[in-house]
Amino acid sequence: MKSLQDLTRPNIWSLAPYSSARNEYAGKTARVFLDANENPYNAPLNRYPDPLQEELKVALAGVKGVPAENIFLGNGSDEAIDLPYRCFCEPGKDNVVAIEPTYGMYKVCADINNVEYRPVLLDEHFQFSAQQLLDACDEHTKLIWLCSPNNPTGNNLQREEIVKVIEQFEGIVIVDEAYSDFSRQKSFRHELAQHPNLIVLNTMSKAWGCAAIRLGMAFASTEIIALFNKVKYPYNVNLLTQQKALEVVKDKYEVEKWVSTILQERSRLMEAFRMLPICKEVYPSDANFFLARMTDAQAIYNYLVDLGIIVRNRSRIQLCQNCLRVTIGTRTENNELVGALRQYK
Repeated sequence: MKSLQDLTRPNIWSLAPYSSARNEYAGKTARVFLDANENPYNAPLNRYPDPLQEELKVALAGVKGVPAENIFLGNGSDEAIDLPYRCFCEPGKDNVVAIEPTYGMYKVCADINNVEYRPVLLDEHFQFSAQQLLDACDEHTKLIWLCSPNNPTGNNLQREEIVKVIEQFEGIVIVDEAYSDFSRQKSFRHELAQHPNLIVLNTMSKAWGCAAIRLGMAFASTEIIALFNKVKYPYNVNLLTQQKALEVVKDKYEVEKWVSTILQERSRLMEAFRMLPICKEVYPSDANFFLARMTDAQAIYNYLVDLGIIVRNRSRIQLCQNCLRVTIGTRTENNELVGALRQYK
């Protein structure tokens, strides 16, 4: 890869970050807080939260098998998706390459940051060629986006092709593993030492059942994490989110039970879809959802909405014409969905 300084926007590399009150005495024991213009009443909500979420990172390090210094925590994965654009991509000059179809926020953040977005279409099996992605790059390509398991297709991308991209691309490769807890594929977060140009994303929203607290993770080299910490808002993860996340990570066995149950229900629900006359194909899934090609996705979607059952119509996305994306719910919810579809005429 190119040097990190060469990849980083010059103004970001030389940026003097905002120094919050809570940063300046780091490493010292404090009892009386008269530094941050806080209200002395209504503890603990009156105090600013830890800007670097140190306690939570240590807890997550034990669960994720990644050193705390290699972890960035953000306001959902969306913050971790936006930061690479802000750190590495010069607006109006640089570009990024991504697979297509994939998670829509990669392009939204590119558009917000005025960065050209170059999609490369997957094949009929929803897989990609490393060479095709690399061929779409030029001297202004700073990032390559990969999502595995991919959203909305649900499948793992071929690992050997991901490795080729990481090893041959001179810029930053981001592998979004939001759904990796539902997959048997080895996580790339365990290979950060071999790949200094790699960023791996994860989230508390899926397997951990905490979409409401908005906590996303990025795993990367300490140098990339330091860049993210320079650019992020000073108190980007609030106290309530940090506290709730600490509670949840202490009960990882409960999360493992949820994942096991969801995987069992995924198999059952996918088989039920295969038996439906209105379903033409159910695609393989390594996530907590699956993609199904229907006879008339829009009409079926409207029918379900009228019954108060919400799935996602992905028909407007390339390669997904007449496809519904179905998230795995509880057994009761899944039964209600299948029952409704069996009555569809």
